[in-house]
Amino acid sequence: MAEIERKWYVIKSVAGTEKKVKQNIETEVELANLKDVVTSVLIPTEKVFHTTKSGKKVVKERCYYPSYIFVEAAMTGEVFTTLLEVPGVLGFVGCKHKNEQPKPLRPDEVSRLLGKFDELLSQDESLLKPFLVGEEVKVIDGPFNTFTGVIEEIDTEKKKLKIMVKIFGRKTPLELGFMQVEKI
Repeated sequence: MAEIERKWYVIKSVAGTEKKVKQNIETEVELANLKDVVTSVLIPTEKVFHTTKSGKKVVKERCYYPSYIFVEAAMTGEVFTTLLEVPGVLGFVGCKHKNEQPKPLRPDEVSRLLGKFDELLSQDESLLKPFLVGEEVKVIDGPFNTFTGVIEEIDTEKKKLKIMVKIFGRKTPLELGFMQVEKI
């Protein structure tokens, strides 16, 4: 059997509904038994750090290309109609009319897109610098702001540190998140 040629296409959706539309696409593809034809559905996202009103640092995920979903597929008539009928899909990028056959991305656009997607995936690990037991850190958030201490334990799963801080001449343990401290 000959190899099916798959290309990347861009689907337009309503802003803010990208995750739901991606889920709908994956469900419809599975129900229509097209998993071998539609191989990837991607929403490039990036981690964004912001501070709340209370001063707490929070990590949020934000769409890098709002309203766009990237699909790798062999665009047959059945795939085309299945994707257009998915709830939340407005159409394909580059098509003036909803029923117009979509144009695939150029190879250079695909490589740039996939390179950016890989970069965004690895960004999470690079932003959170690894800590070591015995390392001295400074608290930058919360009631113990500006205190320094030594790392006693590291919980990478919960992204928490147990730090011993001197308060009024006594060592006191604090449990803080990775984003609440910085290396000295």
